[in-house]
Amino acid sequence: MALSKNPKGGQEAAAAGTLDGLINTVSARHDLAALLNLLKTDGTMVCVGAPAEPPTMPTFAMLLRRLRVTGSLIGGIKETQEMLDYCAEKGIECMHEIIPADYVNTAWERVLKQDVRYRFVIDVQGSLI
Repeated sequence: MALSKNPKGGQEAAAAGTLDGLINTVSARHDLAALLNLLKTDGTMVCVGAPAEPPTMPTFAMLLRRLRVTGSLIGGIKETQEMLDYCAEKGIECMHEIIPADYVNTAWERVLKQDVRYRFVIDVQGSLI
């Protein structure tokens, strides 16, 4: 597993051509070519983030290396439980930012400015106190 903040350098550069699969969670405009470069020939990238504008696809690189790009919203209860069990077993944790309910408008402004590093989680219970 590799966590990426900048797919053009560091550990990502060393991982070029080494991954069978990649889950792309980015919901803002970003460089798909850099992420696809991480995949082996016949690799698959699953996009679960939903950018406002369709991404530009590096078609030629995809054709030469037989890469697949697919998308998914969310699985059913069974698939979600399997994913949670796998993450618990492997010690995989999500990166998120917990915010109070009264911060939602500011959070949305940050999304529009592309100033968000992780997904927001609204602390509803803590906001009701």
